[in-house]
Amino acid sequence: MEGAHAAGKSIAAVTPALNKIEGQEQEKQMRVGVIGSGLAGLAAACTLAARGHAVEVFEKNAWLGGKAAQLREDGFRFDMGPTILIQPSVLRKIFAEAGKKLEDYVDMVRLDPQWRCFFDDGARIDLLDDAGEMSAELEGRFPGMGAKYTQLMDLSKELHTISDKFFFWKSVGSIRDTLDVGGAFDIKVLRDVLKMRMGKTVAGTIREFIAEPNTAQMLDHMVQYVGSSPDASPAILTAIGSMQAQEGIWYPMGGTRAVPEAMVKLAGELGVVFHTDADVVKILTSEGKHAAVEGLVTAGGKTHAFDAIVSNEDAVRTHRELLAQTNAAREFEHKRKYEPACSGVVLYLGLKKRYEHLAHHDFVFSRDPHEEFHAIYDLGEPAPDPTCYLACTAESDPSSAPAGGDALYVLVHTPYLRPHHDWSKMLPGYRQVILDKLKRTAGCEDIEERIVFERALTPQDIHDRYRVLNGAIYGLSSHGRFLGAFKPANRSREVDGLYLAGGAAHPGPGMPMVMMSGWIAADSLDADSKGNSPSRAA
Repeated sequence: MEGAHAAGKSIAAVTPALNKIEGQEQEKQMRVGVIGSGLAGLAAACTLAARGHAVEVFEKNAWLGGKAAQLREDGFRFDMGPTILIQPSVLRKIFAEAGKKLEDYVDMVRLDPQWRCFFDDGARIDLLDDAGEMSAELEGRFPGMGAKYTQLMDLSKELHTISDKFFFWKSVGSIRDTLDVGGAFDIKVLRDVLKMRMGKTVAGTIREFIAEPNTAQMLDHMVQYVGSSPDASPAILTAIGSMQAQEGIWYPMGGTRAVPEAMVKLAGELGVVFHTDADVVKILTSEGKHAAVEGLVTAGGKTHAFDAIVSNEDAVRTHRELLAQTNAAREFEHKRKYEPACSGVVLYLGLKKRYEHLAHHDFVFSRDPHEEFHAIYDLGEPAPDPTCYLACTAESDPSSAPAGGDALYVLVHTPYLRPHHDWSKMLPGYRQVILDKLKRTAGCEDIEERIVFERALTPQDIHDRYRVLNGAIYGLSSHGRFLGAFKPANRSREVDGLYLAGGAAHPGPGMPMVMMSGWIAADSLDADSKGNSPSRAA
């Protein structure tokens, strides 16, 4: 079903590691173990290997790529996890570390519209690729809104610039890390921090500019890239709008799976060794006042010695399970209470006939976003009338479905797992809620007659399959008007030589962010190995 390497094998590179890179001091090569081969783990492995370190990746599943797996059956091909790629410049940077061009590994197409939006009142809005065209479209629909949308995008761009300056591309775990730029406080930093609109939310910020409910709901939903409620997420995350508008939304031909496959290929060329079906059960550390990494243990008791470790496993579960009963784990838990982000139900529907009115990416919005988010994030229950995200790949990539058909991916956000949730019993009823929503709001009245293939993924499946916290798709939630944007730092403060990467580490979830987290973890490790402070990306 998934993109595969032989199970139970160690997969060594076919070419030697590029250890002799111009200007590099060989005596500082580190032996690095990477736990997990998700996008963050692969980004870290490629970056470290490109800088001359000896890297081994340990993956508990039989395939590489984590959630970016693929389902192939009956002529249909579905990406099982992430499907929206924004900010390809982050991925491009990973390849540039090795002097390679992304375009030589992945063929991508830019999508327009970025999304097609369906609303409960029958309205439709396309989120256009060009911000100027989007402004003109809104002005034609709602006089005066075009200028307001432009003002909102200007603010989003300013927040993105601040994020890129102080938040991205370095290990950050708190507001203190953000303020301490260059090791000394600067009044210019304070000015920028004040512009971050701390104490305000994404939803509140958007409604300062956009009063029309449908348009506001459309723009709110960008924060769902990080699996959190716009009513509870800090205003700085309004920057996502600029991030998406600046570089657009891209589809890798062959599906999102093409991204991890490209990184696995690059890693192989750089000498990375992969171990599949290799479940890491413990991180070994030295004893004493401050622990340091010594290696890891895989299921069956085999020990592997390493100078440093990058964990692409959930940051909380890394400490609770792989560092169980250690002072480091206790210190981590004591610092802050971390809440999982939301989970989700995914339906993989093979249709014998595609819907021509659907775009590549579609959002079928709930009747009431406050009711929806209250159910998911406050009550911890599936929304009675959910927003459905659809990926319809056949128009962009005919190879994803038999002729005339479509591989329809349907994602509905749900609460993270609670003790009373039994999705083996909940799924049939909620599946019908989802299909009824598509019939009523998305113009898919005959969808049940068109389905010829079907599979599903529930929060329990996600929890078991990917070892995330309580089935959370997006790592840790971004709730909190002041601290919501902060995740555990990439450089561990509890264990020397331990680095964190993935959606539950800084800077958070979403394809570009998790790949950035892998680069930051690798950059921090590399800088530490040379006795330097972590560098900042240009």
